[in-house]
Order: sequence, then C-alpha cells, then structure tokens
Amino acid sequence: MLTKMMYVLKAMMCAVLITQLAGCGTILYPARRGQQTGKIDAGVAVMDGVGLLLFVIPGVVAFAIDFSTGAIYLPGTSRSSLDIKNAKIVKFDVRHATNESLERTISKETGVNVNFSRADLKITRLRSMDDMNGDMAKVFDSERN
Repeated sequence: MLTKMMYVLKAMMCAVLITQLAGCGTILYPARRGQQTGKIDAGVAVMDGVGLLLFVIPGVVAFAIDFSTGAIYLPGTSRSSLDIKNAKIVKFDVRHATNESLERTISKETGVNVNFSRADLKITRLRSMDDMNGDMAKVFDSERN
C-alpha cells in the first residue's frame, strides 16, 4: 500500500513539474534566451507566478530559469540592444588618425561631441561588426553596476 502511494505521489510530482515547465518562458520563447535586461513580459511572469502560487518549488524554478536565461524579458527593450543593420560605418585611415582627428570625424558624422582625453573613457578595438553587440552589452552592464 505504501509503495503504491509513493508511486502515485512521484507520478503527480512529475506531472506538476512537466506542466510548470511547459509554461516557462524559456520553453515558449527560445529566441529570447541570452537577453540580460529589459521590460518583463507580463504573460511569462503571470505563468511563472501561477506556478509559484500553486506549487512553490516549480514556480521558483520557473522564475529562476526565466531570469537566468533572459526569456522573461520582452525582446528589444534592453538598453544594450544595438541595431547593427542601421549602424553607420565611417571609414578613416587608421595609420594617420589622431585622437583629435577622430573626435572631429565623429562629431562631423554623428553630431555627437566626444572627448578621448576623459579619464573614464575606455577604447577597444573591434575585430568585426559582429563583436559590436557583445562589446556594447558589456559596456552597458558595467555602466549599470
């Protein structure tokens, strides 16, 4: 009798965990994985919250997974998202460039005045345009902290 009861209890627990994982934003929105910040998707938060109200452990697990993977955030709402397609590429001769000439070029092309002699400025060399998203995300994360 006790073994049958344990079997039923294990089966119920498996069903609860599987049901909760199906409502997890990581499963529903796999394309959102990897986001670090943004506006929270109310639908995913409510699904995780229902799991938290009904079954505490699966709800906590669902929230932990969604926050750690970034699937709980709406896409395109992060400050660190950068639209590479609309980025303006300005070419210049690296061998003959000085800080002053770069400041003038950036100011002329973007309308933004920069000062490369600032103490809090960090300059890095990009290996490719694909690296820009990751590097900008790191900059915004360090800025927030």
